[in-house]
Amino acid sequence: MTFAAAQEPAILQLRVVEGEGAVYPLGSRATRGITVQVTDDTNRPVEGATVSFLLPTSGAGGAFAAGSRTEIATTGGDGRASVWGMQWNRTAGSFEIRITAAKGTTRAGTLCTQYLSAELAPHEANSLKSRMGPSHGHKWLWIAVGVAGAAAGGVAVVLLKDKSSTSTTPSNGLQISAPTINLGHP
Repeated sequence: MTFAAAQEPAILQLRVVEGEGAVYPLGSRATRGITVQVTDDTNRPVEGATVSFLLPTSGAGGAFAAGSRTEIATTGGDGRASVWGMQWNRTAGSFEIRITAAKGTTRAGTLCTQYLSAELAPHEANSLKSRMGPSHGHKWLWIAVGVAGAAAGGVAVVLLKDKSSTSTTPSNGLQISAPTINLGHP
């Protein structure tokens, strides 16, 4: 066995650590990058892995700083690789960036979803990103789910109290129903 073969990991794990769910205005330039981390089967960082980032050929998307749809980066000692400075096109919608990591003959892949919105002015996008923080917006999704759950729980308590009431007075016509919460992309 050669020394190089001994250094090749048997399994690569690839995960997006920054950039998932980012929202940008149409025609803007990415103000934050996409960072991935490559680890081996024991969760140790893999240094020197080649990471390829591929933007879609049509629809929402754009080009990397050099003008191409593909960008290649190499992981450092921490197993991380990043790209930034993408120029987004003027097509609204969600899109996926295909990410592939390779070290020797071992490969791994994942997707990073981002959004282009016609409804965001550049200053609004920056404000949205600062509110979203490092959790990339997932925090707001969980807050919305929690609020919806609490509201539904409150409705259930009101309905249970109403059913357990022994009063024979007529209803005043007030009805409480479950809240409607629409979660979607801006």
